[in-house]
Amino acid sequence: MPKIIWLLIIGMSTNVIAASFLWPLNTIYIHRQLGEPLAAAGLVLMMNAGAAIVGNLIGGRCFDRIGGYKTLMLGLSVSTISAIFLAFFHDYYQYMAFLTGIGFGHGMVVPCFYSLAGSIWPQGGRRPFNAMYVAQNVGVSAGTALAGLVASINIEFIFIANSFTYLLLFTFAAIAFRRVQERSTQAKEAAAMREAALRQGNLVPLIVVAVGFFICWLGYVQWLSNISVHMQDLGVGLQNYSLLWTINGFLIVALQPVMALIVKYWIKRLKAQLMVGVVVFAIAYFMLLQAEVFAGFLIAMLILTIGELFVWPAVPTIAFRLAPKGKEGSYQGFVNSVASAGRMIGPFLGGLLADMFNMHVLFTVLLFLYAIAFASFSLYERFLNAEERKQL
Repeated sequence: MPKIIWLLIIGMSTNVIAASFLWPLNTIYIHRQLGEPLAAAGLVLMMNAGAAIVGNLIGGRCFDRIGGYKTLMLGLSVSTISAIFLAFFHDYYQYMAFLTGIGFGHGMVVPCFYSLAGSIWPQGGRRPFNAMYVAQNVGVSAGTALAGLVASINIEFIFIANSFTYLLLFTFAAIAFRRVQERSTQAKEAAAMREAALRQGNLVPLIVVAVGFFICWLGYVQWLSNISVHMQDLGVGLQNYSLLWTINGFLIVALQPVMALIVKYWIKRLKAQLMVGVVVFAIAYFMLLQAEVFAGFLIAMLILTIGELFVWPAVPTIAFRLAPKGKEGSYQGFVNSVASAGRMIGPFLGGLLADMFNMHVLFTVLLFLYAIAFASFSLYERFLNAEERKQL
């Protein structure tokens, strides 16, 4: 693995650690500390994810036009400034405004990391995208574990830790990535000549995949929002909730050798990886219907982790292989914007269903949606020619 990929792993992990100080505690803080209903908490998360969608698309476009370093620093500037303001001002509407800023900056940065990894190590196949995925999840587990510890002292300290981590990341990125050279804007004329044909042919299957990807995130984000409140209502403490994410991150790293063998020898096709992953996701949410104590949530999290090991790295790999030359950033921005859309709508929709009915209704609805995701993943190759299918 090239040295620069390791620097990208550190950068991605730190970026997600910073964001993860807030992700699992947003709903708890808004609902419990500020006294707002779950739907109001979901609205704040929807604004954050909506800004991330715009950031994803702009970040991908900027990567193709101005390069990775400038895009990274621009996105991190927005996130860092917003985090510093949030550390001092976090009433409900201030919280909404500054979390939206953090979402926009974070949205710009993530597709840039993926595009850099793929462009710098194109011969790595799925591996550079898997590295970014692992880095993200190590960041989630480390960030949520630290968030639980900090919140147990004083939940207000979360905002200080968040802003401090963004400052560290900004400094690291300014030094580590200054000399990064990526293949992002080369051969623009050649790309422009074949862009129309390639994009017309390749955007359709990518959109079909995106439907399933969106649904997967719609369900997954419930763990980062409404399930945390559900666990507390059942008497499962915040420390145990943070422990679940620590276990999640540990398993993602520990199971990498096993996954490498599985995708190399048994489940080789990206399509098959997606289909297996969504079935495993559905099993995890079926387990949530039965969960009332920590052990039940632990089993569901273990199953969920296996599902994401299949799905999350596969989608950006497909996007990179379908992207016309010079459009890698835009395609990564698109699939990341789809994930952000799931994160945007998921907490709000989940909060509405939980407020109007109950959590069991929410989990049942998600099971039906996963059937649609399975169909989406099973059909996308029909829009590719024989040569493109061999590459995927």
